[in-house]
Amino acid sequence: MACQSPDCKTHQEIVGFKYPLPHFRAALKSQRKVKVVAIGSSSTAGADKVLPFPPRLEMMLRQNFYSKLIYGSMIDVVNRGIGGQEAPEELSRFESDVIAEAPALVIWQVGTNAIYRNKDYNPDEVAAAISVGLSWLATLPMDVVLMDLQYTKALIEKVGDSDVVKLPLSENMVSRIAAAAENAQPKVNVFRRFALMQRWVDAGSSLDNLDDGYPEHLHTSKWATNCVAQALSEAIVNAAVGASS
Repeated sequence: MACQSPDCKTHQEIVGFKYPLPHFRAALKSQRKVKVVAIGSSSTAGADKVLPFPPRLEMMLRQNFYSKLIYGSMIDVVNRGIGGQEAPEELSRFESDVIAEAPALVIWQVGTNAIYRNKDYNPDEVAAAISVGLSWLATLPMDVVLMDLQYTKALIEKVGDSDVVKLPLSENMVSRIAAAAENAQPKVNVFRRFALMQRWVDAGSSLDNLDDGYPEHLHTSKWATNCVAQALSEAIVNAAVGASS
């Protein structure tokens, strides 16, 4: 399940976490089963026959924390993605899909549908929902990571019958997600998926290789999804074991 392409660069200088993961680390040290919940939209749930990041991440974390016996802990990554949703709808599921699971780590993937379906969502309302969700989770014994947008054609260009160039909207949403993370108490980490994928393009990867080839040009390809999972896994491992990036 590890990234197979020699061209996959995980760029921990971009995606590495600013803050530790104390609850996740404590759960690992207990050497009991550790639960991670991934909540979000189709990037989390999966789409177009591409295995999404949560099961990939589960395998990678198990390889690090159980197979390699860093802590000898088994890790489950629970997938709570629902396609087409955004932060306001996801917030309504927090009690049942996140809090009731009592995870040590929550990965909240947000922002994509706010841009892809920009006529349906007000950016201020999406940002407010993210802030409310973070405030709820802050009172609980779990770490939180926000995952921002993917860098695909549907989120940076005009696609199909859309007359809107999405790049400025996407950059604004990325900034709003980062601000929500910094304004949270305690501050939370952001997995900077958008910047990571943009770096791949800037370094010479074709934008066409980053999506799955469907007409929407929205969801990430198998290669990009796996490389995103690898980068996220490395960021979590580094934060949990105190390794430098």
